[in-house]
Amino acid sequence: MRVYVPLTLPGLAEAHKTGELGTGPFVAYAVTPALREWYLSDDIEELEYAALNRAALASLRLLAADPGAARRRVVVAVDVPDGAAAADPDRGLDPAALGEVRVTGTVALARAASVHVDSDDAEEDVTAAAGALAAADGGDDDAQFVVDGAEDHELLWYATQEIPSLVGLDG
Repeated sequence: MRVYVPLTLPGLAEAHKTGELGTGPFVAYAVTPALREWYLSDDIEELEYAALNRAALASLRLLAADPGAARRRVVVAVDVPDGAAAADPDRGLDPAALGEVRVTGTVALARAASVHVDSDDAEEDVTAAAGALAAADGGDDDAQFVVDGAEDHELLWYATQEIPSLVGLDG
């Protein structure tokens, strides 16, 4: 099963250093039955894109909690055994939990298929979105508009071999 793990650049640097994305249980995002129902599509690529975007929003939440992290959302796509990730049935109807899964066990970074990171030109909008997140969660429409502005930026695809340069270890 392909899961999308939300991180920050410091989190990616730590994963690179330890060789692990997490030791479980930790939250990731995947194509779940609730996500399929919400997205109303049978196209697996569209559904995986929706799961990636859910993980990008979770990465934004991590950025809001870590003001020292570079203002770039990070998502790692990784394949885990089917039994290693499961949706929480108690959160299945919660719109905030669409696509959310709990990954159990240790997940090696070597299992990652790709890394998705904001470009430098997204930093201003991502910074503003991280700052507006709490107000948006509280129902402020103007703040939600700011958060949505970060979503207008597509995450760039990187091969796992590019992680050292993404985290500043390229020389």
